[in-house]
Amino acid sequence: MSGRFRVGAALTGIVVLTAAGLIAANGAQADPQTGAVGRARDAKLPGQDAQLLQDQQLLQAGDLESKLGSRAIGSYFDDSGELIVAVSDQATAELVRQAGAIPKLVRYTAAELYSVQAELDHLAAGSSAGQVKSWYVDPLSGTVVVTAPTGAGDLLTKRFLRAAEQNGAKVTVRRSTGRLTLTDGEFGLLGGLQVDKNTGYTCSLGFNARSSDGARIFLTAGHCTAGKPSFSRNGYILGNTRTSSFPGNDFGTVSVIDGWDQQGRVERWGTDDVTIRGYASPTIGAPVCKSGKSTKWTCGRIVAKNVTVNYGNNKVVRGLFQHTACVQAGDSGGANMSGDYAQGITSGAALISGQCMAKYGQANESYSQPIGEALSASGASLVLG
Repeated sequence: MSGRFRVGAALTGIVVLTAAGLIAANGAQADPQTGAVGRARDAKLPGQDAQLLQDQQLLQAGDLESKLGSRAIGSYFDDSGELIVAVSDQATAELVRQAGAIPKLVRYTAAELYSVQAELDHLAAGSSAGQVKSWYVDPLSGTVVVTAPTGAGDLLTKRFLRAAEQNGAKVTVRRSTGRLTLTDGEFGLLGGLQVDKNTGYTCSLGFNARSSDGARIFLTAGHCTAGKPSFSRNGYILGNTRTSSFPGNDFGTVSVIDGWDQQGRVERWGTDDVTIRGYASPTIGAPVCKSGKSTKWTCGRIVAKNVTVNYGNNKVVRGLFQHTACVQAGDSGGANMSGDYAQGITSGAALISGQCMAKYGQANESYSQPIGEALSASGASLVLG
């Protein structure tokens, strides 16, 4: 195997399962039944060897992007499994080659593109983004991608899109169907299991953790902990909300009372649980797996990161990652995994008639809160398996 970061061999044939989030049409092609994306990813490979290689490559990709910092626009795995890093100058391109990845030269610098995203964030927070779904810096196109509903023509949406388009070729506007919604449910300790709020709504458990002072907690979505409810499971009390961050972010922590066995595993619904070995940063093109109360264990790939998402009513969340998966109400807060590594917490989804878009033959758009930011802000560490 060459010195390049390569995931083709590792990813081919691995069942890829995504996190439940905002789902709407995008350029990736999803299997209407599974939500899995890609062309040649269904061949069988030795599971354990492939998984170990995949885990290593995910960590290496995150490490390279971290070292390059603001010199890189972003990175992603292409269809053949090669790690591609988008850069805007030859010097950084050479650093990427030396690290064993493939550079892609794009027109604009990271600073220019993130400045555009920040301007749009400010506009959305200060007034409204109308019905615009999301916006993010996209290393594949080297632009800021803004996604708006097909046919949306209200005044606020038009104003936001005009402001975005004033940036010229730095912005790509895409249209898609599906209505964005947060995916908490209204029906009545492993990651992905159902947890019930005393307000009568249902969410999913993300990850068990320990706070810096040693307290037993679990992480879930911030819109699930908004208002600081208490939580229970199967009629038995779990604990009270400890911290909550939403909008802006979408994560919260819940204290866990004595008597509950917090485990470093994620429910895979019908097969062996997934053991948590640590956490990884999102990499575009990487597989991600979601466990949640409603749609259980579903599949997809990461298609964007650092995405700003507009849930309407001034509920704008920044820094999410986008992926493909079938998710529905009740999956909010559930665990997102890439192999044995935690990736994030389910946030929301664009749905058609309350169902994931893959059920209507369209690719899904899902959004999740990266786990690294949630852990850092909460002063917490994961319970590992």
